[in-house]
Amino acid sequence: MSEVVARMRTPLTSALRDIQAPVHERLEQVVVEMQRIVSDDLPIIRDVSAHLLQIRGKMFRPTLALLCSAAVDRPESRSITLAAAVELMHLATLVHDDSVDHSVLRRGLPTVNSLFSHEVSVIMGDFLYTRALMALVRMGDLKIMKIVADVANELTIGEMRQLGAMDALEFSEDEYYSLIRAKTASLISGACESGALCGAPDLRGPLSQYGDRLGMAFQIADDILDYTADESVTGKPSGLDLREHKVTLPLIAALPQLSPPERQRVDVLFATESPADDLIADVIEVVSKAGGIDYARRRGEQFALDAEEALRVLPESPVRSALTDAIAYVMDRRY
Repeated sequence: MSEVVARMRTPLTSALRDIQAPVHERLEQVVVEMQRIVSDDLPIIRDVSAHLLQIRGKMFRPTLALLCSAAVDRPESRSITLAAAVELMHLATLVHDDSVDHSVLRRGLPTVNSLFSHEVSVIMGDFLYTRALMALVRMGDLKIMKIVADVANELTIGEMRQLGAMDALEFSEDEYYSLIRAKTASLISGACESGALCGAPDLRGPLSQYGDRLGMAFQIADDILDYTADESVTGKPSGLDLREHKVTLPLIAALPQLSPPERQRVDVLFATESPADDLIADVIEVVSKAGGIDYARRRGEQFALDAEEALRVLPESPVRSALTDAIAYVMDRRY
């Protein structure tokens, strides 16, 4: 049995703080670097930046960038700036997503669009992107710039791909994978690949592949959480994707298995502008009984195994162990 799968089948997996242990001190420097990069004299930028840094989350992507830079124990100091830029780009995507979705909460706190305005949210997302890119330009590494520019393009294409879906319930599994690769896996893969260029350039390819597979597993696990997690744990309403008429892998897998009455319940939900909680709970139960959640979990586990396989070329070290633990953490997280 794979080490990762064994850990996923135990009640507890490695906590994120244990994964971050090999780079803990450098991760604290990343927070300071993020503050430096977004520093500005304009009051509204100061206010929004302070709020965003307060809700920045678990710093998972910069952790991966720092770990990959240390894969052969030769991390370069510029990896701090890279990791800060990666997290700022991630924050930019969250700010834009919340504005597009008209979300009011992010990790239990008000979103930028609800606390300020949608206009401020859109412009602030752009500001975070540009400041991150400016910081990378000053590094003067065209290879890293190309990786990050490709990621920025993929993130935008992913958003347009989602907005352009004409009939949500006709969204195929292949289209879903293309979407999450663009919206989620591209940034995680880019963080790992560019991190490798800051200390372990010979491992650029395997670490890029690791990040891609990890990113796919990450998003599938996140989409499963929308069907299974409690609002008090996630900080956002359960069933939010269904509430916003988003089709993810559990529903895609369940649809062909539904009886006509069950399918009608799904159709009613997607035809209702603001579906009630009981209707959302009903569809979640339908999807679960049809095996949609179990199918999604199996596909996520396969991506996790592929990520583990990509790490086999790395030398044994605390960094490799942390990257392996990150796979189990992604698959077993509760929020």
